[in-house]
Parts: sequence; C-alpha cells; structure tokens
Amino acid sequence: MAKIEIIYFSGYGHTTKQAEAIAQGAGDQARLWPISEDGTLPDEAWDALDGADAILFGSPTYMGNAAWQFKKVADTSAQRWFTRSWQDKLFGGFTNSGSPSGDKGMTMAWFQTLAAQHGGLWVSLNQMPANTKANTAADMNHFGGSAGPLATSPSDASPEEGPFAGDLISARTYGERVATLAQARQAA
Repeated sequence: MAKIEIIYFSGYGHTTKQAEAIAQGAGDQARLWPISEDGTLPDEAWDALDGADAILFGSPTYMGNAAWQFKKVADTSAQRWFTRSWQDKLFGGFTNSGSPSGDKGMTMAWFQTLAAQHGGLWVSLNQMPANTKANTAADMNHFGGSAGPLATSPSDASPEEGPFAGDLISARTYGERVATLAQARQAA
C-alpha cells in the first residue's frame, strides 16, 4: 500500500475539512499531519514524510500565499532538500480562502515550486471546471482550478458551514487520484 502524507495548517478549521476530504478519498493510504500554531510538526511526521510515496501540502491562503506556519515547515524542509530525500516523490497541494479567488493561485504556484525544489512530481487536479450558468458551489471544481483543489469558506462561516460542498467533492476526488497514481508507481 502506498503511503500518502498530508501536511497542512488550518487557522479556523476550514482547511482541516478540506484535508479530511482528501484523506477520505485516498482511503487507508493517507495520514493527516496538522501543523501546530507555532509552525512545527512532530518528529514522527518528518519520519513519515521521508518514507512517503506522496506528500500533499495544504494551507489557507493568507495575504496571497500560504500561512506563515506552513512556510516555517517549508523552511525546515531544507534539510531534506540538501540530501534529496524527497526526490521523485509525488506531490500535490490544496488551499482555501474566504473569497472566490483570494489569490489562491499564488499559494498553489508556491506549493508547486516547493515540490519542484525537492525534485518532486506534481499531481494536477484533473477535473473539468464547472463553468456554465447552471453550475453552483455544490458542483465539483466550480472555481476551475487545475493545480489542485481550491476551496472557499466565507469569512463568517463556521467550519461546519464551509468549505462549499463542491469543494469537498473536488478534494475527495483529488485524494482518490493521488492514491491511484501512488499505487501505480509502487506497483511499477
């Protein structure tokens, strides 16, 4: 069985729901590793990341990029960069913000760059956009992303109210995609 490790920071609980949906889609292969409020991961998370077949990054988009807590973990990952210990792993990412755009694309591009610096292989969303007049926030990929699942949680929504239903469907489907690709690579 492939090992999928999901590291994420969630400021208000909305990104946690997105991470949980991805893990649900990936099944028994996925483990969640929340980043603490002070921007750290436990030692066992680092060990799990080193042994992973796929690593997924998640953070809300704050001020046009990932939260500082995630950036602190990314800076700490430089130790792995020096030894190339994450080279050729599958990588992916997801983000959430209060606005439909909210500069989520900047966060996703930064996640892709971080993965590339580690020599990783990025897993795209591979979902057609829901871009007709009939589509609603309950439809999968209603924001038309391609790098990974994008979610919106209105700033006055509790974690029980957001992200939108379609965003969680996109996240679950993405988890399934990552798991399928990780399994295929492991079998090869």
